[in-house]
Amino acid sequence: MDNAIGISDHPTEKGITPNIATYLGAAQVRQSILGEENVKPTPAQLDQMRAIVRKEMEGGALGITTALIYPPNSFADTDELTALCREAGKYGGRYIAHIRSEGDRLEEGVHELINIGHNANVPVELYHFKASGQRNWPKMQSAIDLITKARQNGQDVTANMYTYTAGATGLTSCLPPYLFNGGFMAGWKRLQDPATRLKLKAEVQQKSNDWENMFQLAGSTDNILLTAFEVDSLKKYNGKTLGQIAAIWNRDPIETVMDLIVADKSRVETTYFLMSEENVKKGISQPWVSFGSDAGSLSVDRKEVGIVHPRTFGNFARLLGKYVREEQVMSLTEAIRRLTSLPAANHKLPNRGLLRPGYFADVVVFDPNTIADKATFADPFQYAVGVQYVVVNGKIVLKDGEHTGVFPGQPIWGPGKKK
Repeated sequence: MDNAIGISDHPTEKGITPNIATYLGAAQVRQSILGEENVKPTPAQLDQMRAIVRKEMEGGALGITTALIYPPNSFADTDELTALCREAGKYGGRYIAHIRSEGDRLEEGVHELINIGHNANVPVELYHFKASGQRNWPKMQSAIDLITKARQNGQDVTANMYTYTAGATGLTSCLPPYLFNGGFMAGWKRLQDPATRLKLKAEVQQKSNDWENMFQLAGSTDNILLTAFEVDSLKKYNGKTLGQIAAIWNRDPIETVMDLIVADKSRVETTYFLMSEENVKKGISQPWVSFGSDAGSLSVDRKEVGIVHPRTFGNFARLLGKYVREEQVMSLTEAIRRLTSLPAANHKLPNRGLLRPGYFADVVVFDPNTIADKATFADPFQYAVGVQYVVVNGKIVLKDGEHTGVFPGQPIWGPGKKK
């Protein structure tokens, strides 16, 4: 590491452990000009939105990101997203997206991603690649084929994923996105109207591909696990399924969904069991797939936040332990490539992702024979095992499982950053 770039030349003000790089949220751009309403921007408003993208790309953003199953993100159409991405592309940025559907309209969601990349002339990445809902599991191969074909045609299309058969989002995802036109509080107020509740209940019960209906995609109320509430009196339900709570309250499950959101005045953090193990392995096997935890960084003593998804603590160790060592879905060498140089290249992080003279020394030292995830859905607050050292910018931040008290992390700027 003597030839690696060190931290001393670029100290941060307070200090952080990891390096941090960010994308610009398309929803934040939209909200700053349009608010949280389901409206289409006028040409003048779209020009204002483009100007924000230019400013933030010059400020160091890596590109544009969005999550299209959630309002107000879902209110943006393809043309709006393409226009914003075109601006980011002028600065070397890229587009990464939680696509518009991971379930009933998975192929259409992948098509939209590819088309935005093609029309805006930017690289694109699908994040947390999956096929949600048992009825959609066969579509995983179709999605893989679409991306593979686009890549064969010369387009830069990649994906990332986490290594579990369950996702996590809000209980609000059991309800149609239009409910939250105007923001969460607007939807919260609407949920207290009996006529609105009747209409919503009927829509949730219908099989429709107009929106990503998590209530239906889960297949059973036993596959909907409530994990975090804001209100103290509801925290006793952490770790119970929607079916269990509905039985305790002697209420219809859909009514229970609405009651819980109203009572907690939040989206209510929820884990949904949606994917197949076969498809997890199929995704892992694709050479253009890298990995992301889709979770915030927590210590194991932060249990007051509720029952988090085990990916928070185990995603990468699970790949190396379960899928590489135990099940041999891929080689160790290939797994390391997809955890290091592939994402570094995808996100255009200069001088990172390889052990090479002149590169930043970001290194993990682990034992391939013992590395394993310990976090479970019932008890997620458990660190993975098998990692001896973590080095960030040439400084040891983790030694024998303990933080060293060193904070060498740096911001990593996008290609459009003004010097």
